[in-house]
Amino acid sequence: MQHVQKLVAQNQLLLQKLNNGTADQQEIRKQLSVITNQRIDSSVEVRLPFYTDFGRNIHLGKNIFINSGVMMTDLGGVYIGNNVLIGPKVTIATVNHPLNPQDRHHVDLKPVYIRQNAWIGANAVIVPGITISENAVVAAGSVVTHNVPKDTMVAGVPARITKLLK
Repeated sequence: MQHVQKLVAQNQLLLQKLNNGTADQQEIRKQLSVITNQRIDSSVEVRLPFYTDFGRNIHLGKNIFINSGVMMTDLGGVYIGNNVLIGPKVTIATVNHPLNPQDRHHVDLKPVYIRQNAWIGANAVIVPGITISENAVVAAGSVVTHNVPKDTMVAGVPARITKLLK
Protein backbone atom coordinates (compact mmCIF):
# COMPACT_ATOMS: atom_id res chain seq x y z
CA MET A 1 0.00 0.00 0.00
CA GLN A 2 2.90 2.38 0.65
CA HIS A 3 4.00 1.91 -2.97
CA VAL A 4 0.54 3.00 -4.16
CA GLN A 5 0.52 6.01 -1.83
CA LYS A 6 3.97 7.05 -3.07
CA LEU A 7 2.82 6.86 -6.71
CA VAL A 8 -0.35 8.81 -5.88
CA ALA A 9 1.67 11.59 -4.23
CA GLN A 10 4.14 11.69 -7.15
CA ASN A 11 1.40 11.75 -9.78
CA GLN A 12 -0.65 14.38 -7.96
CA LEU A 13 2.35 16.74 -8.10
CA LEU A 14 2.80 16.03 -11.82
CA LEU A 15 -0.92 16.65 -12.48
CA GLN A 16 -0.90 19.91 -10.51
CA LYS A 17 2.10 21.12 -12.50
CA LEU A 18 0.52 20.05 -15.78
CA ASN A 19 -2.92 21.52 -15.01
CA ASN A 20 -1.58 24.84 -13.71
CA GLY A 21 1.05 25.47 -16.36
CA THR A 22 1.09 25.87 -20.08
CA ALA A 23 1.70 22.81 -22.23
CA ASP A 24 1.19 21.87 -25.84
CA GLN A 25 -0.15 18.43 -26.79
CA GLN A 26 3.34 16.97 -27.09
CA GLU A 27 4.17 18.03 -23.52
CA ILE A 28 0.79 16.81 -22.23
CA ARG A 29 1.41 13.38 -23.79
CA LYS A 30 4.95 13.34 -22.36
CA GLN A 31 3.70 14.07 -18.82
CA LEU A 32 0.81 11.61 -19.14
CA SER A 33 3.33 8.97 -20.24
CA VAL A 34 5.12 9.47 -16.91
CA ILE A 35 1.85 9.47 -14.94
CA THR A 36 0.51 6.33 -16.65
CA ASN A 37 3.91 4.64 -17.04
CA GLN A 38 3.13 3.91 -20.68
CA ARG A 39 3.85 5.59 -23.99
CA ILE A 40 0.94 7.79 -25.06
CA ASP A 41 0.49 7.68 -28.84
CA SER A 42 0.98 10.93 -30.78
CA SER A 43 -2.61 10.64 -32.06
CA VAL A 44 -4.03 11.13 -28.52
CA GLU A 45 -5.26 14.61 -27.58
CA VAL A 46 -6.03 15.54 -23.98
CA ARG A 47 -7.43 18.94 -23.03
CA LEU A 48 -6.54 20.29 -19.62
CA PRO A 49 -7.37 20.16 -16.85
CA PHE A 50 -7.19 16.39 -16.56
CA TYR A 51 -7.64 14.55 -13.26
CA THR A 52 -6.83 11.10 -11.94
CA ASP A 53 -6.48 9.65 -8.47
CA PHE A 54 -3.74 7.14 -9.35
CA GLY A 55 -2.71 7.26 -13.00
CA ARG A 56 -0.88 3.98 -13.44
CA ASN A 57 -4.01 2.02 -14.38
CA ILE A 58 -5.06 4.21 -17.31
CA HIS A 59 -4.55 2.44 -20.64
CA LEU A 60 -5.08 4.50 -23.80
CA GLY A 61 -5.31 3.33 -27.39
CA LYS A 62 -4.79 5.53 -30.45
CA ASN A 63 -6.70 8.47 -31.89
CA ILE A 64 -8.43 9.31 -28.60
CA PHE A 65 -9.81 12.74 -27.72
CA ILE A 66 -10.30 13.55 -24.03
CA ASN A 67 -11.91 16.93 -23.39
CA SER A 68 -11.27 19.22 -20.41
CA GLY A 69 -12.20 18.41 -16.84
CA VAL A 70 -12.29 14.62 -17.21
CA MET A 71 -11.76 12.65 -13.97
CA MET A 72 -10.58 9.03 -13.99
CA THR A 73 -10.47 7.21 -10.68
CA ASP A 74 -8.39 4.47 -12.18
CA LEU A 75 -7.10 2.28 -9.35
CA GLY A 76 -9.34 -0.52 -10.71
CA GLY A 77 -8.21 0.06 -14.31
CA VAL A 78 -9.50 2.24 -17.15
CA TYR A 79 -9.08 0.74 -20.63
CA ILE A 80 -9.86 3.02 -23.56
CA GLY A 81 -9.80 1.65 -27.10
CA ASN A 82 -8.94 3.36 -30.36
CA ASN A 83 -10.98 6.24 -31.83
CA VAL A 84 -12.80 7.09 -28.58
CA LEU A 85 -14.23 10.55 -27.85
CA ILE A 86 -14.71 11.66 -24.24
CA GLY A 87 -16.61 14.89 -23.58
CA PRO A 88 -15.86 17.54 -20.98
CA LYS A 89 -16.29 16.80 -17.27
CA VAL A 90 -16.84 13.06 -17.73
CA THR A 91 -16.21 10.94 -14.64
CA ILE A 92 -14.95 7.38 -15.05
CA ALA A 93 -14.93 5.59 -11.70
CA THR A 94 -13.33 2.22 -10.99
CA VAL A 95 -13.33 2.58 -7.21
CA ASN A 96 -16.25 2.14 -4.85
CA HIS A 97 -16.65 1.65 -1.11
CA PRO A 98 -18.58 -1.10 0.71
CA LEU A 99 -22.02 -0.18 2.05
CA ASN A 100 -21.28 -1.53 5.52
CA PRO A 101 -20.17 1.50 7.62
CA GLN A 102 -17.45 -0.55 9.33
CA ASP A 103 -15.89 -1.35 5.95
CA ARG A 104 -16.25 1.98 4.15
CA HIS A 105 -12.60 2.89 4.44
CA HIS A 106 -11.81 -0.11 2.23
CA VAL A 107 -12.23 -0.03 -1.53
CA ASP A 108 -13.84 -2.28 -4.12
CA LEU A 109 -12.08 -2.11 -7.49
CA LYS A 110 -13.73 -2.93 -10.83
CA PRO A 111 -12.30 -1.94 -14.22
CA VAL A 112 -14.06 0.15 -16.84
CA TYR A 113 -13.67 -0.68 -20.53
CA ILE A 114 -14.49 1.80 -23.28
CA ARG A 115 -14.24 0.00 -26.59
CA GLN A 116 -13.27 1.42 -29.97
CA ASN A 117 -15.28 4.18 -31.62
CA ALA A 118 -17.31 4.89 -28.48
CA TRP A 119 -18.39 8.45 -27.68
CA ILE A 120 -19.00 9.58 -24.11
CA GLY A 121 -20.96 12.86 -23.88
CA ALA A 122 -20.28 15.77 -21.54
CA ASN A 123 -20.83 15.29 -17.80
CA ALA A 124 -21.53 11.57 -18.13
CA VAL A 125 -20.67 9.32 -15.19
CA ILE A 126 -19.51 5.74 -15.68
CA VAL A 127 -19.55 3.65 -12.52
CA PRO A 128 -17.14 0.78 -11.69
CA GLY A 129 -17.31 -2.47 -13.64
CA ILE A 130 -18.91 -1.07 -16.80
CA THR A 131 -18.10 -1.84 -20.43
CA ILE A 132 -19.07 0.66 -23.10
CA SER A 133 -19.03 -1.48 -26.25
CA GLU A 134 -17.90 -0.71 -29.80
CA ASN A 135 -19.56 2.24 -31.56
CA ALA A 136 -21.74 3.02 -28.52
CA VAL A 137 -22.79 6.55 -27.56
CA VAL A 138 -23.41 7.73 -24.01
CA ALA A 139 -25.54 10.89 -24.06
CA ALA A 140 -24.47 13.96 -22.10
CA GLY A 141 -25.37 13.88 -18.42
CA SER A 142 -26.06 10.15 -18.33
CA VAL A 143 -25.15 7.90 -15.40
CA VAL A 144 -24.09 4.52 -16.77
CA THR A 145 -24.85 1.72 -14.30
CA HIS A 146 -25.11 -1.19 -16.78
CA ASN A 147 -22.96 -2.33 -19.70
CA VAL A 148 -23.72 -0.57 -22.97
CA PRO A 149 -24.15 -2.90 -25.98
CA LYS A 150 -22.37 -2.18 -29.25
CA ASP A 151 -24.03 0.13 -31.76
CA THR A 152 -26.47 1.63 -29.23
CA MET A 153 -27.06 5.01 -27.66
CA VAL A 154 -27.91 5.32 -23.98
CA ALA A 155 -29.26 8.32 -22.10
CA GLY A 156 -30.65 9.24 -18.72
CA VAL A 157 -30.21 8.58 -15.02
CA PRO A 158 -29.76 5.69 -14.91
CA ALA A 159 -28.80 5.37 -18.58
CA ARG A 160 -31.08 3.25 -20.74
CA ILE A 161 -30.93 2.36 -24.43
CA THR A 162 -32.64 5.09 -26.44
CA LYS A 163 -31.53 4.26 -29.96
CA LEU A 164 -30.05 1.48 -32.04
CA LEU A 165 -27.31 2.91 -34.24
CA LYS A 166 -27.20 0.22 -36.93
